Amino acid sequence: MQLRGASSLHESVREELLKRIKSGTYLPGAAIPSTSMLSGEFGVSPITIKRALRDLQNAGVLIAVAGKGTFVKEQRRFLRELDVWLSSMDNARRLGFTPSMRLLSITREKISDPAMSVFNPPAEAMLCVRKTIYADDLPIMYDATYLSSDVDDDIVEEFGERFVTDALERHAIDIVNTRIVIDAAPAAGKAEDIFAVPNGFPMLRRLYKVTTTVPTIAIFGVVESPFDRLACSITIPSDLKSKDSTKNKE
Repeated sequence: MQLRGASSLHESVREELLKRIKSGTYLPGAAIPSTSMLSGEFGVSPITIKRALRDLQNAGVLIAVAGKGTFVKEQRRFLRELDVWLSSMDNARRLGFTPSMRLLSITREKISDPAMSVFNPPAEAMLCVRKTIYADDLPIMYDATYLSSDVDDDIVEEFGERFVTDALERHAIDIVNTRIVIDAAPAAGKAEDIFAVPNGFPMLRRLYKVTTTVPTIAIFGVVESPFDRLACSITIPSDLKSKDSTKNKE
């Protein structure tokens, strides 16, 4: 195949692959041909093909999965309403997704993320519940929740099927207040495996602290998602603006 129209060979390959993706030749979720096949088709070296693929991965168009190949990335984005009364599962259903969750582990460990210091979490080890939330079988959120390790065993047993807050409320431990901080961080560790993204891939995170009607039970956690898979939305009532204006006048 003769390449033209770009300043370098790898840019020409990149633009041709992008054209095929946009035209539907390579569909979302589908694997693209191997490096050796593309090298033969375009008549360029494997290094040139890898540079073009890396550009498209960095742009969020392709995703490489170790041992499986390179795939066209699904571009559906989950819009999370920042409504403390609306669970991620209910939010997904409202948007037309079929949600599910998978319990990864329940351990005892300390909160080590420096960003969580904004909530002044306890220094001792806490119960840590890790889950992955899916929408239409696509992982959209990785949730690590920390809470007091003296929670009753019958409540802990429900964490496999319910969110921590839902399980607590079923046992008359209600939510009093929720504080949320949104930040960004590079993918690392478990998130890389769950979302099949490279180390350092941009992630959107929601850090949270929840206080309950039981003073000894506070909940801390962080939910993270690839930046191109999740966005957050908040609705501010107009009467809230009126109240703020009144306070300012006073």
